[in-house]
Formats: sequence, C-alpha cells, structure tokens
Amino acid sequence: MDWSRAKNVLICTFLLLNAVLGYQLWHDAQETAGPNLDFTSLDENTQRLMEEKSIQVLAPIPGDTPQLPKLSYTYVHSGEKDDRVQLVKPVDSKLVFTHDALVEALEPQIKDIDNYQYDPLDVQEEPASGQTDAFVLHPLVQDKWPLFNVKLALFYSNQKITGYRKIQVILQPSDEAKKMLPASKALARLIDSYLPRDSIVKDIRLGYYGQTFNSDSQVAAPVWRFMLDNGKGVYYVQMNGDVISPKTEHTEGS
Repeated sequence: MDWSRAKNVLICTFLLLNAVLGYQLWHDAQETAGPNLDFTSLDENTQRLMEEKSIQVLAPIPGDTPQLPKLSYTYVHSGEKDDRVQLVKPVDSKLVFTHDALVEALEPQIKDIDNYQYDPLDVQEEPASGQTDAFVLHPLVQDKWPLFNVKLALFYSNQKITGYRKIQVILQPSDEAKKMLPASKALARLIDSYLPRDSIVKDIRLGYYGQTFNSDSQVAAPVWRFMLDNGKGVYYVQMNGDVISPKTEHTEGS
C-alpha cells in the first residue's frame, strides 16, 4: 500500500468534510438568526437600549412604507357577536394553513371567506369556558391589510373544523391616504419607552386597528402590530407614532 498516497487522500477527505460541516453550521446559524441579522434600520441609541434591556427581535423589520387611508367600518348586526354556526360538513383543520385549499373547502358554507387571512398569533377565547380551540382570521382591507379588530373564528375539534363565528362588517376608506410610519421608527419608539426588559418581539405586521366604541360605526387607522412572545403583550403603533395597548385600550401620544 502506498501510505503517502493514502495519507493525502485522508487529508483531502477530512478537509472536504470540515468544509461541508462548516457550511452546514453557517447555514443553520443564518436560519436561526436570520431576522436578527440586520438592525441597520435602527439607530445606535435604539440598538444600545436593546442590549441594555435584553430585548430580542425575532421578526424581520419590514422596509416598506405604503400610503394608506384611515378606515371606517360598520357592523351589520349592531356590533353583537353572532352565535356559533355549526358546519353542515366539517373539514380537515390542517386546511387552515393553506389559504386556497381552505377557501375551496369552506366557501360554500362561509360567505366571503376568500377575503379573510389566517392569523396564527391571534386567539379567540370563549368567555364562558376560556377555551381557545379556534383559528382566527381577519377581513382584508384592499385585499391585503388585515383589520385586527374583526375576527372570524373557526372552531375545531378532533382535527376537524366544526363551526364558525363571523361578525359582519362593511368597510369604507374614510380619509386621504398618507405615508405610513416606517416599522423601524415604530419599533424604536416601543423599545425606547414601552417594552419591558427581556421582551421578545415575535411578529411585526402591518394592518388596521382602532379603539372600539359602543356604536355600530367604528374607525380604524393603519398600524404596525408588534406581537410579543408567549402572549406577553401586543402593541399597535399608528402612523403618527401614537401607541395603543389593547389590554388597557389606552393611547399615548408622541
């Protein structure tokens, strides 16, 4: 046996193996830390506060700043929650994760479901039982932006969607479109003044939200929704920088 040649082959094999393992480690690190890699949209003071308060952001910071109008919407049934409706033909609950398949399966039983978007981070809690066995969908404004105030709840049991509760509303833009506050500036405002230590921002999403009043007619504004991990809080930041925390329904101006 040519030991010199065998040794060279082994060395090359180990080098190749190390290169493959190194690439895999780099790729895994990229996937794990992906959303956290680029904070250049945040100023240095905000990044410093993040470190001091041990705040993590596990969601990409959107860079788009579309122009959106305020919105008025009217409850069709006096703002009251509709009673739960049982589906004549239950469908597989896994369909909720695929919009087109869900629409195809439920459109014959739930009108306009094609204009609703599934929100995996929202929950529908039943007042009497406190159970949360429901998927939540929101109606879309301009076929794109969810109206967080309004929920379509799809109740499920034994891996089947068995019923739903839907609040009917009529949407109407009510103001001139204005440029949205950048998500990075909205996030900086929360980090500077609102988020407690050790907060983990799990999701950043653009949509509509407004404080609700005892009236059929409501108003919602474009907002950035910041959802914290483990249900520890949700914050809505309007285009003028005002912050709404729905747990208190209190708005604080800039």
